[in-house]
Amino acid sequence: MNKFCLALLMIGAWSKAGYALDQEHQRGRVLLETLCARCHAVGATGQSPHPEAPPFRTFGEKLYDDDLGQRLQDGLTTIHPDMPTFHSKRRDAEAAVNYLRSIQQKKQSN
Repeated sequence: MNKFCLALLMIGAWSKAGYALDQEHQRGRVLLETLCARCHAVGATGQSPHPEAPPFRTFGEKLYDDDLGQRLQDGLTTIHPDMPTFHSKRRDAEAAVNYLRSIQQKKQSN
């Protein structure tokens, strides 16, 4: 009986953690769709509407830059004249980075 109760508790904890992660990814996706989708493909598939804007799923190692979340909060700016500067709250920046990490394409092995 104790093992059964422990198993139910573990399943409940995992499902809540998965639900929270799904909500965070959803919040990150919605934020990126709102701010970025006019130029970038923000999902795991599709082409970017702007020919010079890379799909977000191809960012790869750039997302493991520890200050990306902070730059989103401070006001992400680039040298690209078409890209606006925007600021995000910490929670939104973290959600965006975590969503971006979740959609990255795996590198093809030769």
